[in-house]
Amino acid sequence: MKRAGILLLMAAAVLAAAVPRVKRAALAALEKSFDNRLLKSSPNDPFELLTSTVGVYLDGYGVVFTNGVNLIVTPSLNPFRLSMTKQEIASIHERKLRQLPLLRENMREMLFKSAAALEELPPNEQVVLAVSLAYFYWEDTKGLPSQILMQGERQKLLSHDTRDSAIRVQEY
Repeated sequence: MKRAGILLLMAAAVLAAAVPRVKRAALAALEKSFDNRLLKSSPNDPFELLTSTVGVYLDGYGVVFTNGVNLIVTPSLNPFRLSMTKQEIASIHERKLRQLPLLRENMREMLFKSAAALEELPPNEQVVLAVSLAYFYWEDTKGLPSQILMQGERQKLLSHDTRDSAIRVQEY
């Protein structure tokens, strides 16, 4: 009898460990929220989402959200437009530089929102957002990162005392 009870407890422990702490539905809601935030945040010069945001929970580490973005809807070369003028390239570069602070602010707010929304996420685990930025080969990319990574520990992102210092930013 004791043996059956022990086996039952062990089986329950294995099943409990196999169920992720953070549910897929919670991640999906945040994915959609970030995509909508980006699409609506700059109506005059909108971001172009190249990939939808995708979130994944890594047990013992935290949640990671990734997506691909073009800082503006960039005109492309085609059979009717075989090249860009220097003035067009300079204008595109300047518009993209102006969008960077807005992207960074949206990412910060997404980290705070995710930390608050993901109640199942242990307080010591991370919330990470990685945005890959796309450019055409002919673009001037001086001063423009190819990826922005922001992350913070959930409990620090929730604390009003450490909120601003809680985010680690890396740009590549």
